[in-house]
Amino acid sequence: MGSVKGKVVAVCVSEKKGTTKENVGRAVLRPDWGIEGDAHAGSWHRQVSLLAWESIEQMRQRGLDVREGSFAENITTRGIELHTLPVGTRLRVGKTLLEVTQIGKLCHTGCAVFQLVGDCIMPRQGIFARVLEGGEVAAGDEIEVVMESACNLLIP
Repeated sequence: MGSVKGKVVAVCVSEKKGTTKENVGRAVLRPDWGIEGDAHAGSWHRQVSLLAWESIEQMRQRGLDVREGSFAENITTRGIELHTLPVGTRLRVGKTLLEVTQIGKLCHTGCAVFQLVGDCIMPRQGIFARVLEGGEVAAGDEIEVVMESACNLLIP
């Protein structure tokens, strides 16, 4: 079986949690921290969030005016069905290395994303990761599954 590859469509950040993120095109990821300047960075298991453009496109087809960062994801990708990857999967994103720590999340319906958009797909199709190897990530970079975990447990 060949490797699973895709592309980074956007790199997004925000200063506050629970808000949509702005596409800044590129950012620096620090090991065991996340994206410099992003509200979700920190020493925890959800340092970076990823969402596939294909998921955003599903919402656009339902008539919602959404784009990269609308669901507060840090990295928007194309070509990999992210939410099907097991926890523990490692992803090479540009020169960085991420490890998937959580698939989806509980979402409070009062968040700015839900209020603005009317629905949020992050709880169903977003994934979260921690940064194992840092570096810069930019739109156009390749994303590749380098190791798929045999474990498919969800981390609360």
